Amino acid sequence: MKLLILDAGHCLSLALAREANRRSDTELVIEAGLGLTSERLAEIAPDALVIPPLTQPITAEPAAVVAHAEAVEDCLTLCRESQIPLVWCVSDQLYEDGFDEPIDEHMIPAPRDESLRRLIVTGDRIRERYPRHLIVRLGPLFALDGAEAWLNQLIDSLIAGDEVRAAEDVIFCPTSADAAAMALLGILHQLHCGAEAWGAYHLAGTEPVSAYTFASMVRTQLMTRLEGAGETLTLGPLRALKHHHGQPLRRVLNCRRVLEAFGVHQKPWRLEVGRLLDVWFVARAEEMA
Repeated sequence: MKLLILDAGHCLSLALAREANRRSDTELVIEAGLGLTSERLAEIAPDALVIPPLTQPITAEPAAVVAHAEAVEDCLTLCRESQIPLVWCVSDQLYEDGFDEPIDEHMIPAPRDESLRRLIVTGDRIRERYPRHLIVRLGPLFALDGAEAWLNQLIDSLIAGDEVRAAEDVIFCPTSADAAAMALLGILHQLHCGAEAWGAYHLAGTEPVSAYTFASMVRTQLMTRLEGAGETLTLGPLRALKHHHGQPLRRVLNCRRVLEAFGVHQKPWRLEVGRLLDVWFVARAEEMA
């Protein structure tokens, strides 16, 4: 199976490359940006086109959101003409106000923010115009490298002694980019082999948590590893922020459908964070040796 991945520097693109390198059944072609021509698509002739998410659409500049939406729609047109499946990954932040209960796939986001609504229009056009699509809604991605990786930025801030501010009243499911990449490749192989299970899916980690609790857990595990190696670094402090008075905002994705359709189980984010911190610590020790 050959996949064309856009946005080469994105943490999900890098995770897909790592996962594909461990397999013998997947070939990746990764383009630097989101721009694509019909000639380039015909030259590569992939079995699917994958577009990583605009990871922080709530805080992104409106022009960046619009540019992303327009690029996705351009890709939709090219995929329809070439009959190539389109995979668009989107952020859970499109569920701007959250829900008290876990959010099912059939619940189309209805944000108030004008920029976010522009992305909803793109999703509607994909659903209306091209059946051979996947819209994959992801929790906040974390990884050690790549754009929007979050975990690497958090570690760097803590190591530098900088204060880390994180909301304690926004609840979500952190999602390992590596785990998401493994799941996506598994899903795409099943579709490539004839599974007719197109549509929208939720893909996120288990155990809902606040950004503050996530950062606190990373800080604790990081300190444990450093102290175990005899280092006495003073890590940066954490500050809890409150954006929603009273009732916390819950943005928890129900990932039942991806399990039923493809047998994909969500990986616990705590295990993934521990694994990545081990990887980071080994790389740091080698640099300091």
